[in-house]
Amino acid sequence: MGSYRVCLCFRRRFKSGEAVAPQEVRELFNKYAEGGAHMTSDQLSRFLAEVQGEVYEKDELDTQKVVEEVLQKRHHITKFARHNLTLDDFHHYLFSTEFNSPIRSQVHQDMTAPLSHYFIYTGHNSYLTGNQLSSDCSDVPIIKALKRGVRVVELDIWPNSNKDDVIVLHGRTLTTPVDLIKCLKSIKEHAFSASPYPVIITLEDHLTSDLQAKAAQMITKTFGDMLFCPNDESLNNVPSPEELKYKIMISTKPPKEYLNSKSVRENSKQLLKSKSKDSDEDEWGKVVNDVVNTQNEDDKGDFESNQHNDDDDESNDDEYETNQESEYKRLIAIRAGKPKGSLKEALKVEDDKVRRLSLSEQQIEKASESLGTDLIRFTQKNFLRIYPKGTRVTSSNYKPFVSWMHGAQMVAFNMQGYGRNLWLMHGMFRSNGGCGYVKKPDFLMNVGPNNEVLNPKVKLEVKKTLKVKIYGGDGWSMDFKQTHFDLYSPPDFYVRVGIAGVPADVTMKKTKIIEDNWTPTWEEEFKFPLTVPELALLRVEVHEYDMSETDDFGGQTCLPIAELKQGIRAVPLYDRKGEKYNSVRLLMRFDFI
Repeated sequence: MGSYRVCLCFRRRFKSGEAVAPQEVRELFNKYAEGGAHMTSDQLSRFLAEVQGEVYEKDELDTQKVVEEVLQKRHHITKFARHNLTLDDFHHYLFSTEFNSPIRSQVHQDMTAPLSHYFIYTGHNSYLTGNQLSSDCSDVPIIKALKRGVRVVELDIWPNSNKDDVIVLHGRTLTTPVDLIKCLKSIKEHAFSASPYPVIITLEDHLTSDLQAKAAQMITKTFGDMLFCPNDESLNNVPSPEELKYKIMISTKPPKEYLNSKSVRENSKQLLKSKSKDSDEDEWGKVVNDVVNTQNEDDKGDFESNQHNDDDDESNDDEYETNQESEYKRLIAIRAGKPKGSLKEALKVEDDKVRRLSLSEQQIEKASESLGTDLIRFTQKNFLRIYPKGTRVTSSNYKPFVSWMHGAQMVAFNMQGYGRNLWLMHGMFRSNGGCGYVKKPDFLMNVGPNNEVLNPKVKLEVKKTLKVKIYGGDGWSMDFKQTHFDLYSPPDFYVRVGIAGVPADVTMKKTKIIEDNWTPTWEEEFKFPLTVPELALLRVEVHEYDMSETDDFGGQTCLPIAELKQGIRAVPLYDRKGEKYNSVRLLMRFDFI
């Protein structure tokens, strides 16, 4: 029993305790235990095969060992006389995120395709601890991101005040710098703590040629044999994540000899002053005014003006290259750069070259309206990086689905940020064992007999329907103080559940409110028709109803629908920052019909 003080003289008393088995779980236990009081390991095997869809080879899963582990965990006894499950043991097993998770925890996709065939977990301004204007630059958020499985780390590199060393800094802001060498050493130490697959460092380079040479020395000395330096400068044959295990890759624009001349250097300084953020984020102008190849004045303003002063342009000055620049250029595994002309021209696929192009969130939205097939064809071989618009000074994020639907591999997010869009990113990269690489769906890679690719604007039929049942929840009484939600009574929880994905699939539904209960039982079912299940995420949020104020937050998760295991599953919930709660979880059932 729990009690809450109502006034000086009275207390309200409420029942509290472990969640009870839902009716459906009791019926399943009765069926598979064949009316007995205990379920044997063989009976558990039948349940796993028929309800959970888990069919194992003879020696692949020892269900007797599972039974003993459940008994040991539940009763805290190493040697237990009984070797089968009661109803409560069976319910405990189903409600355990350790024994009965909703998605697979191992890498299971083909990792031998070229790197450009994968969505890659990508950070934006990875060194910032908070907002984009005045937070500290540090290696700490880089380490956090790598431990979460992020595979692309962005560093903005600048000369220090004495012009004799390289620092990491968000240019033209009040952010405090951190030494490049400190970031590099932390990347080396933590790069493969969560995943063995390659880490890509995207450099936003604002250095003179002598400091580029110094940066190249730092990178080479720090990473040594871990560095992947392609023999083929254009990287025409992109290796696979499997081939690049435990490797570090550098992606930036090639250096230019002519920037060493004093006059051009002065012009570059003026150009830097005139730009609102940094060169990568402004490389296509403020918005894509005209994405088709009609060369009007607006289009030229976006794509052709200042092309000789813009250090994002591709370099054709190889014959004038210095030894210093050659060493820096040798490190570049994935070349970035802006070809001349319109965006449509920039998206042309070159037979002998693989490159990386960057677009802002507004630009991909605009480009998707008329260049959808061009984007998909480009991203079948080349890399497309999308970054947040410059006005997101609080490190918020954007909706990622337009970028994913058009094949963009590097959808760069402020990992130190917050909010529902970041939860979606966390959800997508729970796929494939959380290794940071998710194979793009076949429909984005397929090429027809006449070289045609998917047209993203074509209306798609429903492929499958996901049926979701929410039984109940538990764990809040262990992870929250008794008075966290209400001073005078237990919480009044409800669940919001729905789909994030392509526009046709997006929806959000809600359960009834269960009043005054730390272990609520909803027993509600929902159906979600899906046109693109390969990119859909199941959104789950728990809130606590508050009559007089904003409803309180009780946990959230996003799960990739392509990875969901069928049957009854224990779904762990996460806090607002995406950190997993120790105990809070929901019991849910998933079936595809």
